[in-house]
Amino acid sequence: MAASCLPRPCWLLAAASLAVALGLYYAGGPSSWEAAPPPPRSPPRELHVGSVLARAEGRAGLVWRAGAALRSLAGAGAPRPGTALVLHLLTDAQSRAAAEQLARQALHGAPFPHKVVFHDVEPLVERLLPVIGPMQELFSAGAGTYYSDAIFFLSVAMHRIMPAEISRLILVDLDVEYRASIQELFEEFDRFPEGAVIGIAHEMQPVYRHLFWQFRKEHPGTRVGDPPPEGLPGFNSGVLLLDLPAMRASGLYNGLLEEGPLRALAQRFRFRGHLGDQDFFTLAGMEHPGLFHRLPCAWNRQLCTWWRLHGYQDVFEHYFRCDQAPVKLFHGNCNTPIPQEEPPRGAGGGG
Repeated sequence: MAASCLPRPCWLLAAASLAVALGLYYAGGPSSWEAAPPPPRSPPRELHVGSVLARAEGRAGLVWRAGAALRSLAGAGAPRPGTALVLHLLTDAQSRAAAEQLARQALHGAPFPHKVVFHDVEPLVERLLPVIGPMQELFSAGAGTYYSDAIFFLSVAMHRIMPAEISRLILVDLDVEYRASIQELFEEFDRFPEGAVIGIAHEMQPVYRHLFWQFRKEHPGTRVGDPPPEGLPGFNSGVLLLDLPAMRASGLYNGLLEEGPLRALAQRFRFRGHLGDQDFFTLAGMEHPGLFHRLPCAWNRQLCTWWRLHGYQDVFEHYFRCDQAPVKLFHGNCNTPIPQEEPPRGAGGGG
């Protein structure tokens, strides 16, 4: 399908102010939107979605899953008419070529306006080292382990590196499959209670029951680490809704990013984690639950069952169950295969 290019409206000039963007690729050409005819009369509303694709060199499985996730975003996850997808890919130098290729393949011929913005993670990490450094010590299993990499902590301070023109940003892991329009997920921002700055779903394994073992031992009857709906099972950061202006304005949230208060909070809960940013969000949520809007489990249907086989079989289903249907986003964490969609009723099939 030949691309028809929209005129350059004034809002497009704001792209020049994306100071964190090391490269900018417009689908359909170096200076245009790719859009299905006829062009809209007014600029489309932008939906900003971000993902990290870094350390991908030599990791064919990671690249394959990322491609599948982006294709599902362009397919079942596509925005509705009148909106445009702005995909932010945070990459390193070794992964940039793969990220560009995956984005072009996934969005080729997409019947909605879209563009891709590439961000180099190295200067972003450098800018956020005062925040990231203490978190690496508290929320990773040590140097060289998977979640010790600084890129797994960028989400906690995206409000400090993204331009003011962007108010709402959704960060999604690349081991997911969309089953509903990303626009529906953006509607969750309108359900944030007063004071909330981040939307995030519960963790669906008893991992924080395990990691808060000492606090639970010292505080019998605590809800910390217990399963939903009454308990506090912690959070999973595979899907994050970031209200960037609210994050910037929240003295409470920004105070928790300071090393002193962060260490004091970790000491109070006898907590040491190994899962990167979601350890921070979980710890913050134990003390200040009002900072977070709980996403429905249908928007982060985690599939990993590791803890079922590692000491928690008796309670596992209390964490893992999700009664919301249909599932709108599957999260294949722990390299778990994502189930295939069931064929429509009445469709032909083998015996």
